[in-house]
This record gives sequence, structure tokens and C-alpha cells, in this order.
Amino acid sequence: MLIYYLGDNFVSKSGKAKLLLASTLFLLSSLAWGLDDETQAAKEEGMRLYNISHSTAALPYLEKAANAGDVESMYYMGEAERRQRMMNMTRAALEWYLKAAEHDDPYAMLRLWGGGACVAGDECPEDAEGWREKALDEQLPLAEEGDAEAMLALYYIYGALDDSDEGNEWLEKAAEAGNPEAQDRLAKMIRDGYGFYWSDESRLEAAEKLARQAAEQGHVPAMRTLSSMLEEQGEEEESWEWEVKASDAGLLDARFGVAWCYLNPDSLQEFGGEQCRVKKDPVKGWAILYAMREEAGDHYPKNLMERNRDLLTYDQRQEAEALAEDEWLNHGPPLSNFPPKYGF
Repeated sequence: MLIYYLGDNFVSKSGKAKLLLASTLFLLSSLAWGLDDETQAAKEEGMRLYNISHSTAALPYLEKAANAGDVESMYYMGEAERRQRMMNMTRAALEWYLKAAEHDDPYAMLRLWGGGACVAGDECPEDAEGWREKALDEQLPLAEEGDAEAMLALYYIYGALDDSDEGNEWLEKAAEAGNPEAQDRLAKMIRDGYGFYWSDESRLEAAEKLARQAAEQGHVPAMRTLSSMLEEQGEEEESWEWEVKASDAGLLDARFGVAWCYLNPDSLQEFGGEQCRVKKDPVKGWAILYAMREEAGDHYPKNLMERNRDLLTYDQRQEAEALAEDEWLNHGPPLSNFPPKYGF
């Protein structure tokens, strides 16, 4: 029997009919008009927190948007709930994935499949054999009509169906259609051995071309991918430029690398890090790390600051913190790990 969740109540399939009209009108109204400013701000704050791995803190903000009918927030409520339990399915996560799946979110369907919703929870779609199959039925027609997002979803869906060859074909189609996430993923696959190329040089060139296409569209993870590939080819100047662009776009790892280059480039190179292309400036490096720590609560800046504390006097640290407030802290796009929508 299908059980549906509404607030704190579980409703049977027969009882669902009594709620259908009211819930449909509410959701259609929310979806048609979009989120109001307050709810949109709550969603953005929830996603900001989620993207820096503060899942528990993100929940009340995302829940507000999810309850207003935002399907993406429903899915990320499931993701945030699951993260709290070391990526294990919980009843709370299950209920949010079910809500998102009712609105045809393919990744919610894959989570339901991966979490054993049909087997363990008796939560199966009525019109398909299982959640993988339901996702395929929904996304395949869209992909065949040219929807690049659906093409990317098929890559994951066919992977879940143990048909990686078909999935890879759809990933290639999504990349060809201009989907930047697909381009970035395919670029890394090619770099790591996917496909046939006559030489390592031609392989890396093909991978770089795809990563560049994604990066030039503003896909931030691809900026880091491209930076890495350019460094492999000895293009250190351009590699650094893309590292800085990724940092400016808010990528935590890139921001950390840039800060380290300013703070203590010699120690970074000892750890096998990138070739820094800036002049050493401990005050600026400390300022960037301080801003990262305050905005994202990241322990990596804290550890690096502790190891290099003696590089700056007390007055220089005070100067750096003032600089952070003026130029770095909450300036520009929010800091983020840019996690993929469908990951571990």
C-alpha cells in the first residue's frame, strides 16, 4: 500500500483522494507564481548552507521552500536528511524524496531506488516496475526531444540499470547539446581513460576542450578541472588564471589554494601544490583564510592559519582581518563546494 506524507500525518492511498484537490491547487498556485521573496531567500540560504556541508543548519530554510511547493527544495531536504545519517536512508529523507518524485524529479526516484524504498518500505510507483524504471519512463521522451538535462539524467539512470554503455552514450549527447555538467564529467572520464585516442596528448586535448566549453559557460567545477588539465600540459599561466576564476566564483578548494599561495607559497609547493603565480603577501593570504573561516566555518583555513601564525605579527593579523571585512567576507558569490546534485 502506498503511504503519503502530509505534515505530521501519514495518509493511505484511499485517504489521499480527499486531499487531492486542496493540495493540487496549493501546489499549482506555488509553482505557477514562483516563490515569494521571503521564501526564495530562505531557499537560497538553505542551499548556501547545504553547499558548504552544513546540512543540519540548512534544513529549516529548505523546508520553508519545500512546503511552498519548490520541488528542488524537496529533493535537497531528502539529501540534507540523508547526509545527517552518513548517507544512509532515513524515514524523513524517504518522505521528502517521495514528494519530489511525485513531481517527476528523476534524482529523487534514483534515491528511492538506491534506498530500497520498494523493498524495505513498500513505497513503489503505481505505474512502473520500480523507481529506476519510473525515472527512465519520465526522462527518455524528454531526452529524445532534445532536453539536455534529461540526457544527463539518463546517464545516471542507465548506470542504475547496469547499462553503463547506454548511459555513456547519453552523457556524450548531453555534452554535445551543451550541458556543462555533462561536459565536465565527460572531460574527466576521457582524461582518466574513457574512449580511444591515438596518444596521451590527443586524449588530454580532447578532455581540455570539453572542460573549457563547460568552464566558459560559468560551470565552476569545470574551471578547476580545466586549471588542472592546463597545468598537466605545462600551461601554468592560464592554469593559474582559471584557478583564480574558480576562486572568484566561490569554489572553496580554489579559494583555499589562492590564499595559500599568498600566505606561504613555498610550503604549498612542498606539498605538491600548484605553481603560484602571485607575489607572496601573508597579510592578503591571512585575510582570505580569515574570511573563509568566518563565512564557511571551514576547518582547513583554521589549520593553515595555525601552522603559519608566526609569519605575521599581531598588528599584521589585525590588518588582515580588517582587509577581510572590507574585501573578502561575504563579498561576491557565496562560498561553495559545488556538490553534484546526484553524488554519493
